[in-house]
Amino acid sequence: MVELAELRDFSARIGADPLLVQAAGGNTSLKADSVMWIKASGTWLMHAASREIMVPVDLAALLDAVARDDPACETCQDFVRSGLNPSGLRPSIETTVHALMPQRVVAHVHCVNTIAWAIQQNSQEALTEKLSGFNWAYVSYARPGRPLAKAISQVLRPDVDVLVLENHGLAVAADSVADAERLLTEIVVRLGRPVRPALPLDLDSLAKHAYGSDYELARDLETHALATDPVAQAKAYRDVFYPDHVVFVGAGVPQEPGDAPAYVIPGRAF
Repeated sequence: MVELAELRDFSARIGADPLLVQAAGGNTSLKADSVMWIKASGTWLMHAASREIMVPVDLAALLDAVARDDPACETCQDFVRSGLNPSGLRPSIETTVHALMPQRVVAHVHCVNTIAWAIQQNSQEALTEKLSGFNWAYVSYARPGRPLAKAISQVLRPDVDVLVLENHGLAVAADSVADAERLLTEIVVRLGRPVRPALPLDLDSLAKHAYGSDYELARDLETHALATDPVAQAKAYRDVFYPDHVVFVGAGVPQEPGDAPAYVIPGRAF
């Protein structure tokens, strides 16, 4: 299927951008006839072009179950088209998010630009100005799965193609892969914010402290700003901002004990 191949390529592109997707986070989907192809749970979008990561689910049956608030919507496993799923992959916990948006292509990302706004106390008011001209809706925080599906149902309108999920991320929808990618790019640019300059790094010193330990240097040098910026450091150790923060890092970022610099951070967490 040509469109599914396009979705795979799009998924791989956004999955390789850490400002949009981190680790196994994020998901994409395509509705084709009676089937919705959705990223499998635990798989990485960046692998979409080289590995099988898409799961087919029965769209009509899923939407009917969502309308009835069926507990099966928590995992959506009951709606998998097993004959089209030889690898036995499990659908994303956010499958219902994609099903509820009527457009054929949906991309849900943990966009850093979006989250930087969506974690603020006045985020809805600020975003009203930033997203002027877009057909968007604001979704108050709800746990991924059935609670999030309920929250989306309460605000979704037929013309909405952008969802800002409080303390969570962004979902965009369109009737083609190209239009979904274009819309995603527009939103990301619109929500861009200036970044505070980071302090200089002593990478040699960091490498020496990390040598022989369970720690390694973060591969993305910009990640070190989390530790060299006093404000970011304090918040990273104390606060939790969005679901994947807990999934991949835990309740806080661990700090290297002893006399090592405070900004040695476990690379595997990023």
